[in-house]
Amino acid sequence: MSEKQRLLTGLQSSGDLHIGNYFGALKPFLEMYEDYDSVLMVADYHALTSVRNPDVLRANIYNVVRDYLAVGVDPDKVIMFRQSDNQDHMELGWVFNCLVTVPFLMQAHAYKAKVDQGIEANAGLFTYPMLQAADIALYNTDIVPVGEDQRQHLEYSREAVGKFNRAYGELLKAPQEKIIAGVGVVPGTDGQKMSKSYGNTIPLFGSTEAIEKAVMSIVTDSDGDRPEHVYAIHRLLKSETELAELYEASKGRYGDLKKALVTDLEVFIEPMRDRRAQITDADVQRVLTEGATKAKVISNETINKVRQAVGIRL
Repeated sequence: MSEKQRLLTGLQSSGDLHIGNYFGALKPFLEMYEDYDSVLMVADYHALTSVRNPDVLRANIYNVVRDYLAVGVDPDKVIMFRQSDNQDHMELGWVFNCLVTVPFLMQAHAYKAKVDQGIEANAGLFTYPMLQAADIALYNTDIVPVGEDQRQHLEYSREAVGKFNRAYGELLKAPQEKIIAGVGVVPGTDGQKMSKSYGNTIPLFGSTEAIEKAVMSIVTDSDGDRPEHVYAIHRLLKSETELAELYEASKGRYGDLKKALVTDLEVFIEPMRDRRAQITDADVQRVLTEGATKAKVISNETINKVRQAVGIRL
């Protein structure tokens, strides 16, 4: 039997998850992670580009692990760890920063988009792609599951790895993206990509009341009989065949269709919400401690080779 390829993914610990996170990252990961040697990282250093409250950041770290466990990730079948528990990430990120140019980093779509949104153009946000490249390269990652809108992230990672290998020899593995068809952009309540930055989210573990409030706020500016923004979210939960009869019977009655979406979201979310409530802080700490130990076994080998290659290991 051939050795499994390594897969790496992660989420920033920057706030409560929404259904866009689930369908864009968590669900694809759940469907594939057991087929790979999977690494799941809580990207708390990345979160520092926007989170300034230490209490919020600590709470978010616990919450994002609870989220992964609640949706069904088995910590015995994946290396789940916290980025800040492994300083190899910062070290390789710095090495990559020393290899790429400022004009190259200025072309990053995510950086420009966040600055356009009014987020402070801090140096961490600017060099974010190189820390992300380090996250990936440290684990000899073969593939990273991403949506179509995140393709550039992997292009930047490959460029960083390529520059290193051309300078110091073929040492690091260039990752490949695994595009998750159809879920790259999950629509928010305003029709834009669902994002905490836009304030257009439906909470993944929200109460029935919170779900209903979010759904009833979905904009319904469709020209036809079907509210397209409502339908775009609804089809994440049911097939088009299942929805056809409902939307035909409720043609033009946007309120009824929103209520149907609330009901289906509650059925979907409730079991995960209940599981999440049973996960303690001690459970999270145990998972992260064990995961960091496993992660360092892999990353330490990589960073030691990097140190030797660049000449800082005597």
